[in-house]
Amino acid sequence: MGDFDDLLSANADYAADFKLQGFDGVARAGVAIVTCMDSRIDPLRMLGLEPGDAKIFRNPGGRITPQALEAIVLGVHLLNVDRILIVPHTRCAVATSTEDELRRRVSESAGVDASWQPFHVVDDQVRALAEDVAKVTSHPLVPATVRVGGFVYDVDTGRIDQKV
Repeated sequence: MGDFDDLLSANADYAADFKLQGFDGVARAGVAIVTCMDSRIDPLRMLGLEPGDAKIFRNPGGRITPQALEAIVLGVHLLNVDRILIVPHTRCAVATSTEDELRRRVSESAGVDASWQPFHVVDDQVRALAEDVAKVTSHPLVPATVRVGGFVYDVDTGRIDQKV
């Protein structure tokens, strides 16, 4: 059995009832979500959305990186996005660990030195969220008509709370 056979089989089941053929890829609900890569987060379902409704960008910590800004600009100008949610979460490893702790844990897991690898930890999640909202709202290619909010997702309750 191949390394990915279970996933390929699940994909075949998914494709048998696929409903997005011919869809143009715009965000039908006008929403973009920047959130963490954490598997406890289901970005569409947590907001009552369906596939095709939103553009989703994920990275460790749900931060506004240059790549996230690139995705936002494309979403705003080409893909119908007019609302952006930035959504980090509770009990996030990058918000509850130090850079040294993460480097040590990765070094132990990898069996090689990871002291050179940056992990961009967050020491104050609400302050970082406010900074990230400001990065988006002050970007010259994001019009003032685009609504931007900063939220924290609670991985224990499934609720989001607007902070910014």
